[in-house]
Amino acid sequence: MSRYPGWAALDVLEAAHDGPVAFCSDLSPPGLLAAYRAGVYPFPAPDEYTRALNEVLYADQVQEGRISLMGDASGDPYAVSWWSPDPRPVLPVSAARLSRSLARRLRNRLPWTTSLDRRFEGVVRACRAGRTPLWLTDELIAGLVRLHELGHAHSVEVWEDGELVGGVFGLRVGSVFSMDSMFFHRPGASKVAVADLAARFGLAGGLLLDAQRDSPHVRGLGCVPVPREQYLRHLRDMTRDSHPIPAATLPARRLAQRTGSS
Repeated sequence: MSRYPGWAALDVLEAAHDGPVAFCSDLSPPGLLAAYRAGVYPFPAPDEYTRALNEVLYADQVQEGRISLMGDASGDPYAVSWWSPDPRPVLPVSAARLSRSLARRLRNRLPWTTSLDRRFEGVVRACRAGRTPLWLTDELIAGLVRLHELGHAHSVEVWEDGELVGGVFGLRVGSVFSMDSMFFHRPGASKVAVADLAARFGLAGGLLLDAQRDSPHVRGLGCVPVPREQYLRHLRDMTRDSHPIPAATLPARRLAQRTGSS
């Protein structure tokens, strides 16, 4: 494989299971969209130390061809690592559930509403606030906002009396929605955002929410790990009918019917 090819040339199935699969400095909207379609997502280095650490740890694997350098040669590839974990944690939209306690709170006293794409950049910046490491860099945010303007990136917002109290955002690729990050300012608000996204995305013909990286938190949302090969098959399935994601502002208590066991 030549140095600096396009994302379509990356054989993700042959890449590392638990490390970066590529390095590429391109965070432009076309570059981001092509990468997500290939099943990878970015992790920009938040500082020069992390960038240098990427080179120290992985330069030998790049030299040996086990990790690819993607895009053109104009930028510093080690500034952005790209990942495609195997297995991949996903949540079938039909399996999204709220806990019984959260559903009870919604029914009894929480006056929350949900919306789609009313405050995309606000959700992204709320996801960045106070996070370490700071992977949502200004350059990445600019690319994501442009993808939102082009109709590829979306956010779900949770509101309480006009205040944004939770949300989730990510990219839609066919029947998969890859969730980049979520936040909450009220307990349970991010879980409501994910359940709302699942409900809306299901109505639009979507099948899976992709949590990208496994953790106890995403397992708590109901995500289950699937082999990367299976995830990529879903990602590349463009045969299903797709529709715009419903955008109406809706009461969050309607999600209380989708409850789990806790």
